[in-house]
Amino acid sequence: MLVVAGNEQLPVQSARAGDADAWNVLFKRYQLPLYTYVFELLHDEQTALDIVQESFINATRYIGGLREDKKFGSWLFSIAHRKCIQLWRKRKPDQVSMDAEETDYATGESDPLEWLLRKEEEEAFVKALDQLAVPHRAVLALHCVEEFSLDAIAEITETPLGTVKSRLHYARKALKEIMERNKK
Repeated sequence: MLVVAGNEQLPVQSARAGDADAWNVLFKRYQLPLYTYVFELLHDEQTALDIVQESFINATRYIGGLREDKKFGSWLFSIAHRKCIQLWRKRKPDQVSMDAEETDYATGESDPLEWLLRKEEEEAFVKALDQLAVPHRAVLALHCVEEFSLDAIAEITETPLGTVKSRLHYARKALKEIMERNKK
């Protein structure tokens, strides 16, 4: 049975049966969004890569416990989210980096001025996002960047739906205030 995610069909049932090609399809579909989410929380490339790898390893081990194939994406993100929380609990507070490393991305922009303006806007957004508390940053990243529904975010973060809504509201409000303060 293929599960539709966006415009794609995901072979979750085949992956459950141990089909390596099905796992390759799932890995290709989720590796970058999962890495982006984990990196937004941790700001450490190698640790984010490790957590993505560990999340997929756990998914292969425990896919039999996944009850609804269509929830594979949110289930995988919840595995990664729990791994981030476990990492934070192991680390001392001064070891948790809140500064994003600067990364250059090739955008293909033909106008260097447009590229520079876009880069400055992205950097301002990332700096503002970094000033949010981790629970607010996580909810905002899952909703706005990864486009998960509020129900899916509640599952991923193992948080009541009302708390997710509250965090999203306060995250947006705080982000707006930070962005306005930084414009001055």
